[in-house]
Amino acid sequence: MPVVNVIRDDLFERLGEWFGAEPKKQSSEADKRFDELCFNFGIELDDVTSEKQMQRKETGIASSDASDDILYKIEIPANRYDLLCIEGLARALKIFLEKDSVPQYRVTSPPKLEQMIVKPEVLKIRPHVVCAVLRNIKFNEKNYKSFIDLQEKLHQNVCRKRTLVSIGTHDLDTITGPFTYEALPPNEIKFAPLNNTTVMDGNQLMAHLDNDHHLKAYLPIIRDSPIYPVIYDSNRIVLSLPPIINGNHSKITLNTKNVFIEVTATDATKAEVVLNTICAMFSEYCEDKYTTEPVEIILSDGSKKVLPDFTPRVVDVVPNYINSCVGVNLSADSMAKYVQKMGLSAVVKSDELLHVAVPITRTDVFHACDVMEDVAIAYGFNNIKMDNPKTLTVGKTQPLNKVSDLIRAEVALAGYTEILTFALCSRQEIYNFMRRPDDGLAVSIANPQTKEFQVPRTSLLVSALKTLANNKDHSLPMKIFEVSDVVLKTQSTDVGAQNQRRLVAVVCDKSSAFQVVHGLLDRVMLMLRISWKGANNNNNNSQYSYYLQPSEDPAFFPGMCADVILANQKIGTVGVLHPEVLKNYEIPNACSALEINIEPFV
Repeated sequence: MPVVNVIRDDLFERLGEWFGAEPKKQSSEADKRFDELCFNFGIELDDVTSEKQMQRKETGIASSDASDDILYKIEIPANRYDLLCIEGLARALKIFLEKDSVPQYRVTSPPKLEQMIVKPEVLKIRPHVVCAVLRNIKFNEKNYKSFIDLQEKLHQNVCRKRTLVSIGTHDLDTITGPFTYEALPPNEIKFAPLNNTTVMDGNQLMAHLDNDHHLKAYLPIIRDSPIYPVIYDSNRIVLSLPPIINGNHSKITLNTKNVFIEVTATDATKAEVVLNTICAMFSEYCEDKYTTEPVEIILSDGSKKVLPDFTPRVVDVVPNYINSCVGVNLSADSMAKYVQKMGLSAVVKSDELLHVAVPITRTDVFHACDVMEDVAIAYGFNNIKMDNPKTLTVGKTQPLNKVSDLIRAEVALAGYTEILTFALCSRQEIYNFMRRPDDGLAVSIANPQTKEFQVPRTSLLVSALKTLANNKDHSLPMKIFEVSDVVLKTQSTDVGAQNQRRLVAVVCDKSSAFQVVHGLLDRVMLMLRISWKGANNNNNNSQYSYYLQPSEDPAFFPGMCADVILANQKIGTVGVLHPEVLKNYEIPNACSALEINIEPFV
């Protein structure tokens, strides 16, 4: 989790609470009391040190200009981006101590909106950009340093080292809109980078930054691309080369009054989260407090949007749900007060409904369970009374896991080797390679790191075939199996997807060996005490019997494939894999496979 370094005296002064300490003086009592506050709020005081002490630990020597100010190193939850700077941390703690109310973040209506025009070329490399303006801001050395530190913390956290999002901040009075977001060949981009007066093109800049220990780590993000993203003003002055470096012309100084913020990204949602966080934290220093001026984004297709949007999200919560989870008996009015201590706003609609307004700073609140957690924190975990449970229960294995273990043991005894594979794969592998049409059951991952991990698998057979493809040198026959979960889209759950436990078994040999996997199916059913039933035999108890019926699954060879039917419902497929499927996975030998859903056996 990220650690934020704050000067203790600055933090205490903002809180209006010194916890028994005196300025510039160490106090173990104050450290202890502040540590208790951190615990109650859900953060952790990791260390008490100073800049000199930190330098001595790292290098053995402290520089002469190192400060003796007492530093608190505070560990912050990774999803609380609003606590990554002293401004947000002090604001949240002050609200928690009920010394302040939740700020009302507002977007102004200027006579003329600044504009950012997005060119079509950027869609190929870094497609999203959002912007805002902080008007009449007042910087001093401390809040200027905090402004820079927050950007760096965000870059390392939610921005994923600038691969998802990168931030550029500029002195608006040195540039002129409208601005354009373009993508050009590196030799056509020429500007003086930050803290440098030498004009360079894109290629020269990359060579120059190879010697920069801080920025060289980000060069691979765009270095090998034929085009680089770049932001210009109306006079063709370069603002920045995202996600690498800003231009020197528009750099921020202590004298800057109007800050233009541009955030470029490969993920639109993350971009807005980062922009909102910066605006919420540092609009505190604007002349009109907690206000931000929006910017109009003109997209490449001609559509327009005005950002940022500070409209709170609304989460509806049932008080009984919170009481049952936390183990308390609070009224809706009491819950509303506890919610406000955590920086949210709540309106009591009735004893059975609470409307919780989530401000832009609380991007970690999505669901009623998040509100429940905040109520528990504000109420105080130590204040929850211990009580005997209403029912006495004994822990035991989940029925599905018990059946899974029984099947694993039985299949292993039948001579199969168990495998454990990745749950993610590419969309091409589950559809194109398997010769199956897209059935819409695959859950897409919004930001896959590679093409190999685009979706959670909808079939265990894909993973088994990938395992065979990577073990072609193994002696034949190869008999492998896996009992694990697939993920399928569904409307029956609140998250829109569900896991399904399955068994897959594959035999790879010089001949098809269909009889081997068929025999394994019969053995598993016998072990589970499920009898065989002919398709036309209606005298048997269908609930405890199974049969096979012809199937036309395109992943299998025509005429050599059957659906497994249990209680008149299809639970899986058994058959000989189609040669094209084997060719797609580069498997040189014939394969027979069995894949069934084992949840009906529970």
